Amino acid sequence: MSKNKHNNAYLNEEAENEKTENELEDETVDEVCDEFVNETSELKKENEDLKKKIEELTKQSDDYKDKWYRTAAEFENFKKRNNETRKNAYEEGKADTIKKILFVGDTVERALSYGLDEKTEEGIKLILRQYGEVLTNLGLEEINPIGEKFDPAVSEAIFTKDAEEGQESGTVEQVFLKGYKLGGKIIRYAQVVVIK
Repeated sequence: MSKNKHNNAYLNEEAENEKTENELEDETVDEVCDEFVNETSELKKENEDLKKKIEELTKQSDDYKDKWYRTAAEFENFKKRNNETRKNAYEEGKADTIKKILFVGDTVERALSYGLDEKTEEGIKLILRQYGEVLTNLGLEEINPIGEKFDPAVSEAIFTKDAEEGQESGTVEQVFLKGYKLGGKIIRYAQVVVIK
């Protein structure tokens, strides 16, 4: 009996050990599951935080890209305006310079009417021809409205004259001072005599 008791005690102890092992396994499984659930919720939270951060960075990136596009467009517009301003300044400077030398040409042309000797007249005509070539190369166009209807857009009437036989009223009879255009823009109006 004592052997039986001993066996029973051993079996009871074995059963208790097994029970304890099973309980330990159950507890370990529960702990691992709890740990897994905790880690999973932490990962979910981290994932949500990362998604929010990605959204913020994407929005910030889109803002920067939009600002870059705007800045690039503004810079292109600035370059165009700057080029146009420089071009206009050059053309205006050129026109101002030409206006100043036009009076030299007018004076040289008037010199021809002073009854000069043949050689001097020939020299002045040569100068005037070269002067005309230079102005033409600069893009200058002469306004010569003789015989045309008076146009206040290109000419300035300084005198009017009564019509003679065969003359049409409102036409330009004589040019006192030549007018000029540069690039389609009038830089000096022609001063003319108009038949009334």
